[in-house]
Amino acid sequence: MNGSRKLQRLMLPIALLPGMALAGEVSLSGEGSVRYQPDSARLQFTASAEDAIPQKATEEVNDLMRQWRAAIEGYQDKLQDYTDANVQLYSRTLPSPDRESEPEKRAVASQTVTFSINDLTLLNPILEQAQAIGLDYYLNGSQFFHSDESGLEREALARAIADARSRCEFVANELNQTCGDVVSINVNGGFRPRPMMMAESKGATDAVSSVGVREINATVNATFELD
Repeated sequence: MNGSRKLQRLMLPIALLPGMALAGEVSLSGEGSVRYQPDSARLQFTASAEDAIPQKATEEVNDLMRQWRAAIEGYQDKLQDYTDANVQLYSRTLPSPDRESEPEKRAVASQTVTFSINDLTLLNPILEQAQAIGLDYYLNGSQFFHSDESGLEREALARAIADARSRCEFVANELNQTCGDVVSINVNGGFRPRPMMMAESKGATDAVSSVGVREINATVNATFELD
């Protein structure tokens, strides 16, 4: 008799297990996005010259760099990660105008300047100096960024999580239940900014008038308990 009662006691929790295993869950996605205006840029300029004599080409580039350094002296403390490597020198051969002539060899010297700015009001004044001196450069949308993109990524992710929770609450309410704890969550992909409007490509005499708005997107897949 005692053995029978013990068996019944053991069977009672087991009988409850199917109901626990069938506890409701819902899996859904959430999306979040943040729009922002870039406030920084990575810039690159090149001083170059060519001559039949390598020394003259090098001297011309050195002169351009002296003019450049003097022109940006007032901005120097605002230029981040500034580098201007040593002069690079190579030669190229020009095609002969006729079969009797010897191909002409020319020495080409160049020196590249790279840096970042965290204040886009400096952009056009710096471009004006480069144009006046004769430095080469090109701008496109990939060179512009936000100084706190990691913070914007977290904000987009927070919005995606909040969106998933909101959808769970909607589903639960339709089923006369409540949205419970998160069972699992997966963050999809990266946070690569998507241009809403590309930055203008600049020629040698243009100023930048518009950088454009960017958008960072985040998506999550989450499973919630339904209570």
